[in-house]
Amino acid sequence: MAKKRANGEGSIRRKPNGRWEGRYTQGIDPSTGRAIQKSVSAKTRAECKEKLDRAIRDNRGIPMDHNEDYTVAEWCRLWFETYSKPVIRPNTTKNYRNIIENHIVPAIGMVKLKRLTAIQIQQMYNNSKAKGRVQRFDTQTSTALSGSTVRRIHMVLSSALKQAVKERIIPYNPCDNCRIPPKEKKEMTIIPPEKLGVYLSEAEKYGVLPMFFLEMSSGLRRGELLALRWDDLNVKDRILSVSKQITRIEGELVVTEPKTKNSVRKVALSQQAVDVLVKEHEQHPDSPLLFPSPRTGGYWSPDAVSRINRKLLAKAGIEEHVRFHDLRHTFATMALSSGVDVKTLSSMLGHYSAGFTLDTYTHITNDMQRGAAEKIGGFMEAATAKPESEPPDPPEENRCKVIPFERVG
Repeated sequence: MAKKRANGEGSIRRKPNGRWEGRYTQGIDPSTGRAIQKSVSAKTRAECKEKLDRAIRDNRGIPMDHNEDYTVAEWCRLWFETYSKPVIRPNTTKNYRNIIENHIVPAIGMVKLKRLTAIQIQQMYNNSKAKGRVQRFDTQTSTALSGSTVRRIHMVLSSALKQAVKERIIPYNPCDNCRIPPKEKKEMTIIPPEKLGVYLSEAEKYGVLPMFFLEMSSGLRRGELLALRWDDLNVKDRILSVSKQITRIEGELVVTEPKTKNSVRKVALSQQAVDVLVKEHEQHPDSPLLFPSPRTGGYWSPDAVSRINRKLLAKAGIEEHVRFHDLRHTFATMALSSGVDVKTLSSMLGHYSAGFTLDTYTHITNDMQRGAAEKIGGFMEAATAKPESEPPDPPEENRCKVIPFERVG
């Protein structure tokens, strides 16, 4: 039996003539309040599914004469349900909905879409940055929003308005003329190298050394680490396959796809790391999980692992505020400092580009560049140094003379 398609993915059925038909909702007609239904057809179910998915992604939507009454709130909600929600991860879905309902709608939701200006959007950004988000009863929260939150609001709103431009609802995207807060460069916190041994020693006492040893040896994201199964490890080739992550959705632990397509990767491990993992598996040979929870036998809770990290830091006397994610930064910093090239490290971390890795770890790569510059300077100095000339011969009168020896008698 074919798997039922989720909301937003349309429906597929076989017609009496043998052909397959896919139907989907293109949007809501404001003049009637009714859904606008569209369909595609094909000879096979697979072909129909492909055409349906493409139509949902690419459809240009609603005729222009039905768009006069859209408000920003109506359009953002329609865009979210029709275009965004079907293709994003569950946690991202929650974040997008929060941004729309708690930031965009209270501030500019009642503005007519066709009358929305860059100034109105910019004022929303400025007020959010200075005073906090607008509540539904038109007062401000006491906490100003961070620059990163304002950038996320901009990203969601701009995406929704970009789709409105594609559907010829508005002539241009007013977000294009807005200024958003620059990306903030935060000081990266890592475990000091001289305290790493003490930290791992405390992890061993706590009974979690294999998990934290692997984290320091691979730099996996927390969800990726906790989702690992024993069959993800190739002991012979010392390769770890990363293809999933653990996340909490509405209070439940769920296995989902990794953060990005680049996150699906294979990570080489040291023999020492493999030996530690093999020994760990011997403690629970019947579990398919690499790190089963001692309390439930299932997956570890991400929050529980973060709490353990804080306890280990306190026991090890590490005063720096090091989040679990900062263990990933610790690994990357050690790798770069040990001479691992940026492209290789980017692949191990699952970054989408080596450029992103360079930008993230600028402080380390700058130190590496300075070291390289010193080495190049030494080489050039040696290459351009003039050879020392031999001392000139002493004048004739100062030279030693050989006096012939005369035998007497």
